[in-house]
Amino acid sequence: MSRDEIILGGLGGQGIILAGYILAKAASLFDGKNATHIQDYGPEARGGACQTQVVISDEEISYPYIDNPSVLAVMSQGAYDKGSPNMRPDTVLLIDEDLVKPKRAKHKKLFAIPATRIAQELGRAAVANIVMLGFVAAITKVGSVEAIKRAVTESVPKGTEELNIKAFDRGYSYGLDKLKSV
Repeated sequence: MSRDEIILGGLGGQGIILAGYILAKAASLFDGKNATHIQDYGPEARGGACQTQVVISDEEISYPYIDNPSVLAVMSQGAYDKGSPNMRPDTVLLIDEDLVKPKRAKHKKLFAIPATRIAQELGRAAVANIVMLGFVAAITKVGSVEAIKRAVTESVPKGTEELNIKAFDRGYSYGLDKLKSV
């Protein structure tokens, strides 16, 4: 049985909830798996802590909440501080290296990407979530590239599809390069 439990965390306004929605949509509609998506955010829309939990499984999902994720992808220090104590020894930790500084001396499966910086280089910081999503896809293989790209195209605001696919591709290729150096 294959079951991936992914927590994406960051701040309101970073597109964390959208990234989780895209991942769950890709898995359930285009990869033929079962998926759940739960969002959690504070009363403030921008700047407050938020996270999304995505469970992807070949089997029926009877409980959609995640206590100990197999993947923790964080784009803020607060999200790391909240999520890292619940990590399993085999949890894959993915961070935006400019925004998160891990406090533990050594994480066994830590991968870092300058997601926000890459998004800024692409001309729009708002696509940092999609850069991170590409990175998650490359490192963890939680979904097929084709399915995630299709979900990105169908889920982002009209007129931004090309930029978002470019952002996904940059994150994905960055992740593949990281895997080669491991």
